[in-house]
Amino acid sequence: MKSHQPKLKTQLFSCGFFRHCTQTVISPTTPHPPPLPLSSSGPLPPPPPPSIPPHRSDPSTRRNPQPESESSSSSTSQSFTQWRFPLPNSPIRSFHPEPEPEADSPPPEATLPSDPPPLPLPISSTNLQELFHVAELQLSAGSESDQIAALHQLERSLVPNPPTEPECPPELMRGVVGSLKSKPGAKPASKILLALCLAEGNRRVAVEAGAVATVIESAPELEGAAAERSLAALELMCTVAEGVAAVRAHALAVPVMVATMGRTSAREKEYAISVLAVIYGGASETSEGEAEAATAPPEEVARAVALALQGDCSARGRRKGVQLLKTLQDNNSPSTVA
Repeated sequence: MKSHQPKLKTQLFSCGFFRHCTQTVISPTTPHPPPLPLSSSGPLPPPPPPSIPPHRSDPSTRRNPQPESESSSSSTSQSFTQWRFPLPNSPIRSFHPEPEPEADSPPPEATLPSDPPPLPLPISSTNLQELFHVAELQLSAGSESDQIAALHQLERSLVPNPPTEPECPPELMRGVVGSLKSKPGAKPASKILLALCLAEGNRRVAVEAGAVATVIESAPELEGAAAERSLAALELMCTVAEGVAAVRAHALAVPVMVATMGRTSAREKEYAISVLAVIYGGASETSEGEAEAATAPPEEVARAVALALQGDCSARGRRKGVQLLKTLQDNNSPSTVA
């Protein structure tokens, strides 16, 4: 009787995993596969191709060699398992790529907070009066360090929430105005003066304390933000009758404002043009002496305004400058504007 072994001469699969399955016969009655007899009539099956291990390990750490079919099967199943289910010590599990930012979203450093920080609560009237009293004593009789400390305390209390009432005491206003002439106190004093002048009642107090003359005379020495804030306070003081009269009566008001318009700051030009517009806007309604002090020299004023409009100037400053030039022409003042 012929054996049916020649049917297994041709391998159905080339990998080591299935080759092991085709060369063994397993059944419920034979738990151990019997040895397969080799046929003497047919040629021997070709040897399986050598399996290449997926990773070469160090000879010193190499484990006991396993049978060829068993090692090939384990390496194949392990590579498949690593591809589908990463091992705990696999670098794939420990690597978490950062999500790429969206195209429309700004970079992290350019991201603005959703809500700005809230402003501090305004000081009550009682606490403000007490603060005014303490600062008045320090500015009038304290040392230079005490005066600077009082100015910084007023700055922290008044600048975030400028008060509308109560009015600033005249003695305290004189101390703040006098600090504009000192180099270390000019910056905080300009902030305090502008914050106080936002209330109309304090503008009259500032005019009576000599703030108009102090700002005009100290403007050439002030620089940067201190000069801008002082000129802004001067413009606010020109909104009351007392301030307008004080500006028109000062002999250096026009020359200083003309020199201020020659600076590079657009804000300084804007405030200087606004003050000049106040001076020349009502020159015909003043007395003869006040008119001469306010309108001299008109040629230089027109030339400075024209140069300021050609340079860097804010939109409000340009509107004020055009109105000022028109006022000079209406008052029969010579104009150098082409």
